[in-house]
Amino acid sequence: MFKKSHVLLFGSLLIFGGFFFLSFQYFLRMREEVYSDMKISMMDLPISYEEDSDSPVSSVEIAPATSDEPVEEIYEVDYSKYLGVLEIPRIRLKRGFYSADSPYNNVEHNVTFVNGSDLPDVANGNLILLGHSGDSYISFFAYLYLLNVGDDCYIFYNNQAFHYKIVKIYQVEKNGIVNIERNYDKKTLTLITCTRGSDTLQTVYIAEFVG
Repeated sequence: MFKKSHVLLFGSLLIFGGFFFLSFQYFLRMREEVYSDMKISMMDLPISYEEDSDSPVSSVEIAPATSDEPVEEIYEVDYSKYLGVLEIPRIRLKRGFYSADSPYNNVEHNVTFVNGSDLPDVANGNLILLGHSGDSYISFFAYLYLLNVGDDCYIFYNNQAFHYKIVKIYQVEKNGIVNIERNYDKKTLTLITCTRGSDTLQTVYIAEFVG
């Protein structure tokens, strides 16, 4: 016959086993949801960038998308591996970006440098960067909606710091083309992301070089 202590031990093991099984199933279910959410696409690369010197508006071709996971950096970042670094003090954003021909220049992994846009040392050029919004771990532009005209942006490139100030914020339809309204007599930085709370709009931030 089983002793009472044996019965209690066996019962405890059954309870623990059941709890472990349910917890493991929940973990697997959550894992599948997370990995499913990671499989999103805001735009396809490479992205074509066309500029018409006779027009105050240029265009970037992009494809729509969404994202849904928390953004968080919990490790020390080696910024020397990047082509350049974007920093926006107001929202505590500091993120590197790769060259257009790098396999890591992909919106699914990083802030993305638009092929055909200009690096910061080009006179009157326009550096265009894309990034996810939302609450994804790749949503590096999640807090751009907090920015206002007059806020500072910095690009660190080729051992130089390039200081910009936001001069214009506007929204466009998410239809595959983003018109960039900028002053062609100024060196500019353009940031593009999906509009917070909208499935049909994207927000464009134009910043001009100040020194």
